[in-house]
Amino acid sequence: MKIRLVNEGVFTPVEDINVALTTPEQGFYWIDADIDDLLVLQPLFSMHDLAVEDCMSEEEQRPKIEIYEGHYFIVFNSIRFDDEEIFLRSLNIFLGKHFIITVTNQKINELRMVKPVLWEQEVSAADRMLYHLIDMVVDNYFTVADRIEAKIDNLEEELIVSAKKTHLNEIISLRSEILWLKKGLAPQKEVLLVLYRKELRLIDDDLQKYFRDIYENAVKVSETFETFRDLMGNLRESYQLSIANRANDIMRVFTAITTIFMPLTLITGIYGMNFDYIPFMDWDFGSFYTMGFMFILGAFMFYLFRKKDWI
Repeated sequence: MKIRLVNEGVFTPVEDINVALTTPEQGFYWIDADIDDLLVLQPLFSMHDLAVEDCMSEEEQRPKIEIYEGHYFIVFNSIRFDDEEIFLRSLNIFLGKHFIITVTNQKINELRMVKPVLWEQEVSAADRMLYHLIDMVVDNYFTVADRIEAKIDNLEEELIVSAKKTHLNEIISLRSEILWLKKGLAPQKEVLLVLYRKELRLIDDDLQKYFRDIYENAVKVSETFETFRDLMGNLRESYQLSIANRANDIMRVFTAITTIFMPLTLITGIYGMNFDYIPFMDWDFGSFYTMGFMFILGAFMFYLFRKKDWI
């Protein structure tokens, strides 16, 4: 657990947790805690039992905002895209008048990235830190959306060149992740609606207007994921069409080869009969004439099919 006094973006470490119980003359306290630290923090900051229970639950929590006396409890999902896999990680936030407590079970990049922003903006209020933190979380969705778009473009190019069975697995997997992200983003938009529409005494009225910008960004991300879902459907159709075209090409080649060998098979069948008289049988080089004729016939048919672009 790390305790910092934040005043005009300057961080001052605090060793004693009891110091953070009283309102500082300037600035606010930021407590960056783990799940286990809640046992200490709950009685000190009068955290509601249900909020603490949600933080400790191993099940994935739905993004939400709950208003309690003295503090708000906010659950938001941070997104990560590592090694071609997408993860959602819960960011639990307790917002008070003079403090903000962030509780995570895993490392979240936005908590590290928000520090220079607080310093640059000279932040001295807990609600302003909440704004910048949530703004960074939503902005990161755009970064992930760009990577997903690049992956879709690569898949599309590969399908044009040569469709493989592994491509179908990638399409199905990526489409499932997009649907999962879109479903998870919907309740986050509800949280942002509350933050900018509802009268909240712990958030400055002027600051609430800025949450509308974050809400609009969340809507854009949701629309982007909706577009991705349609694109994945198109990719799947392209894959099936490519496989069908390849099968048609193979069948066309096999048909052409079969057609070439049909007259040759006819000739060999005739010469395989037990007749008393077969043309060219009495010639000294009859067999060579026959094989030469078969070769010329096969070559001519191959040339004809190539010219008509059948093989």
